Amino acid sequence: MSELKTQLETDMRSALKSQDKVTLGTLRMVLAAVKNEEIAGRTPKELDDVDVVKVLVKQAKQRREAAEGFRAGGREASAEAELAEEAVIKRYLPTELTEAEVTQLVRAAIAEGGFAGPKDMGKVMKAIGPKTAGRADGKLVAGIVKAELAG
Repeated sequence: MSELKTQLETDMRSALKSQDKVTLGTLRMVLAAVKNEEIAGRTPKELDDVDVVKVLVKQAKQRREAAEGFRAGGREASAEAELAEEAVIKRYLPTELTEAEVTQLVRAAIAEGGFAGPKDMGKVMKAIGPKTAGRADGKLVAGIVKAELAG
């Protein structure tokens, strides 16, 4: 069993005992998403930490997008609730890379692979994917890769 999943379950029980409703509700939803991912597909599978992080990233992104939608609709209280849930989820994610760190990783991957030009964007993304998974937004990484290959 994934250590991260075990940590989520333990923290959920603690939140239940301390009556922390935001944390409790968020962790219940996250664990439900993990369970759904485990039973998706033809054969059930136990998720490892890398897969649990992917689920957490997806959940955090959903909360961020929902908050933006609520703000656009003038529902500030709902937006704040979504952002509070996102903050709970972020506690379990690895520290995010800065734009400078992502740029360094991209330059190193381009140099190692000898990639040049926009046609190699997919190859660079594949090479850098494991290093940035869960630690940097995909749009940011793609933008930096595109800029580095173009210039």
